[in-house]
Amino acid sequence: MEGEEKKKRPAKILRYFPLIPRLKRLYACEQTATEMRWHDEGRTKDGLLRHPADGEAWKDFDSRCADFSADSRNVRLGLSSDGFNPFRNMNSKHSTWPVVLIPYNLPPWICMKQTSLILSMIIPGPDSPGNDIDVYLQPLIDELLQLWKGVETFDASSKKKFSLRAALMWTLNDFPALAYLYGWSTKGRYACPSCGGLTRSFVLKKGKKCSYMGHRRWLPRSHPYRRRKQQFDGTMETEHAPVTMSGSSVLRLLEGKIFVYGKKKDQQEAEETENEARGGKKAKGKRKNKKRKRAQRKNRSEEPSSQREKKPEDWLKKRSIFFKLPYWEHNLLRHNLDVMHIEKNVCDNLIGTLLNLEAKTKDDLNARLDLENLGLRPELHPQLDDKGNKVLPDAPFTMSKNQKQILCSIIKNLRTPDGYASNLSRCVNVKECKLCGLKSHDCHVLIEDILPVALRSCYPSKDVMKIVVALASFFKKLCSRVLDISELDKLQEHIVLTLCDMERVFLPSFFTVMVHLLVHLVEEAKLGGPVQYRWMYPMERLFVRLKALVRNRASPEGSIAEGYKAEECLTFCSRFPDGTTRFTRPSRNPDPSDKDKEMYLFESAGKPIGKAIAVNKFDHKLLIQAHKYVLRHCDELEDLRREFVEAERNKHQQANLTPSFIQDLVDKHFADWLEQKVLLSNDSSITKNIRSLAGKPHKYGVRYSGFIINGFRFHTRSRESKRLTQNSGVVNISSDGTNYYGRLTDIIELSYKGDYKVVLFKCDWYDVHHRSGMKNDEFGLTLVNFNRLIHTGDKIEHDPFVFSSQVSQVFYVEDPNAEGWNVVVKVRPRDLFDMGTEPLYGDEE
Repeated sequence: MEGEEKKKRPAKILRYFPLIPRLKRLYACEQTATEMRWHDEGRTKDGLLRHPADGEAWKDFDSRCADFSADSRNVRLGLSSDGFNPFRNMNSKHSTWPVVLIPYNLPPWICMKQTSLILSMIIPGPDSPGNDIDVYLQPLIDELLQLWKGVETFDASSKKKFSLRAALMWTLNDFPALAYLYGWSTKGRYACPSCGGLTRSFVLKKGKKCSYMGHRRWLPRSHPYRRRKQQFDGTMETEHAPVTMSGSSVLRLLEGKIFVYGKKKDQQEAEETENEARGGKKAKGKRKNKKRKRAQRKNRSEEPSSQREKKPEDWLKKRSIFFKLPYWEHNLLRHNLDVMHIEKNVCDNLIGTLLNLEAKTKDDLNARLDLENLGLRPELHPQLDDKGNKVLPDAPFTMSKNQKQILCSIIKNLRTPDGYASNLSRCVNVKECKLCGLKSHDCHVLIEDILPVALRSCYPSKDVMKIVVALASFFKKLCSRVLDISELDKLQEHIVLTLCDMERVFLPSFFTVMVHLLVHLVEEAKLGGPVQYRWMYPMERLFVRLKALVRNRASPEGSIAEGYKAEECLTFCSRFPDGTTRFTRPSRNPDPSDKDKEMYLFESAGKPIGKAIAVNKFDHKLLIQAHKYVLRHCDELEDLRREFVEAERNKHQQANLTPSFIQDLVDKHFADWLEQKVLLSNDSSITKNIRSLAGKPHKYGVRYSGFIINGFRFHTRSRESKRLTQNSGVVNISSDGTNYYGRLTDIIELSYKGDYKVVLFKCDWYDVHHRSGMKNDEFGLTLVNFNRLIHTGDKIEHDPFVFSSQVSQVFYVEDPNAEGWNVVVKVRPRDLFDMGTEPLYGDEE
């Protein structure tokens, strides 16, 4: 209508979800309220790192804020943010930034699940917020300040009200997002946020990028590497390792600095404001927006470099808004380095350099010319051929085309357990010797398990192979769910030495800042605990879910907000019903019920996979072999076995029978002797279990083709023959520490009197007692020979069975250079958490 002012369109719409009511809802449910105290009341405190509460940063916070830590109900939070494209279209540059909070009070099997993560706000696109992210974080900081003082809340577990407080422990982000939240630029000379102004780097003139070396500073003072010049950067190393920047040191660097947020229409205005704050005079008039003439630019370039050289404090682009929190300055760990992205970058550097992938290799003509300019390793400098063309001599990491094809073919034909990794063969082009399109988790499994195994058959030099094995060992130990402080000290020494060896082998262009960050990961593990609580995998999975909520492409952030509100309401309501909800649905590899555990002997209960095949009558030899194994490994029968052996000694009138002869007697006659002994005896000391076992198993039973137990998913060889995965590999660790490797051929369920059952695995066991059956190579990898079995299992005296609960899972990678030999790779169980008393299981989304 005429005369009516039109409604203006807002520049940005921030969708903020208040934090306080949602923290209150955590205590509105009795079960959740109890779980929020787990970090103090349910955690095993034995000195090992299983949870962030075991880390030094958490303990230091408790000592500084004793009034806060006195009540275990007070909430410790982590903050994460990263940008993603809500349109699932790589051509679109739209970037939406959700901010997510993590309540660390919860147990490990709940803490990092999507149902526990709290979406705090959605920062709109289409551009990333950059350093202006603090403007959007202001309402969250205001609530955190209010929560630091306390908010009255009802506790459903105690049926009383209390003053709820909350504190932000740290942030977790990828490296670019860390720069936005921290305020420290992660590019250029001082890109490392831990080393700060003591970052050691130099610019490569030809490569136009920085190289971050100087890892000899972390070596002991007497280490010989410190005195070697030509193998490293041409200098002796005399400096100490830098100390990680504290919050107080950051604030000292910020003294006297003024930062202006938002779009700066007039840059001169910001400069004048800072100049006036320092006591200078304000310039009169406005600066004309004119381009600087070429002569002026030329004169500027001719100025001494010392006048334009930036200082470390220039890398601070703002005063982080988190310093408004009264405790933030003294937090030992404020911003985490993301292990997920560091693994991916290191893996990409390795694979790109080894396979010499275009635009990804760190070894090209410019890299060699930079080496020549530095005067290092003259044997690798470019040389001229007969036609006058520059040729690059082979380096220790240079692979021939045949070696590249072997590496690619091994990864192409790889078969891993179900759920272990994605289909890596889609990323491999054997003909062109390319490995591309790797996701973060692909790099995770590649660098920890697969790359050392695949490279051992085609490595370019032993130095490179040792480095790859050392990196794999480092990441695997660092990513363990349980960490030992004493082992972490050794791990730090290990990675420092590995980085120094890498400086001796690879070119300076290889050492990006992400490679340098390896040296700080162990220190952060000591402060923050296991990396599973501080990396971006759970956040990335949440972002995928948020993408799926976009219904209106004209307003993606609004769609996400509406969809998330509905999901959060359903999640809260799901905490109360007793039926099946998203909190009670079984996990991928579920734990058996308590009823099944009581029914199955020897902890052999699990979840069968596929249709159960009823067997009316088992083979007589199979029954004898299986029952013989059951009796031999039943601890309750120890006294009866001893009585049987004593009776046999008297019968043979020999006091000294050889162990092999005694074992033969037990295998052949103990079952019949036990049956007669128990049937004729009315001794009350004979338990119900013993009477069931003495009666021998029924001739009928059940056979399965797959079985889930202890977090592992097993398939028989016949079942996996039709699949692309490999789930038949098993390892049984004997009482003397010997690892017996095999492949699962059959799964049977025996039934005994009294409705007792036991599940046994029948396997082909490889000969681990002779070097022709098993060996360890010079790199510490284990190989087994599929052509050399301990026995075939065809004879009645053979022993092919084990209890289902006794084995762990492995998979095998064929060695192309030796027929029949396969490298063993051990697998960690899913959903299994070692809490110090007994393993606990949890859902994994």
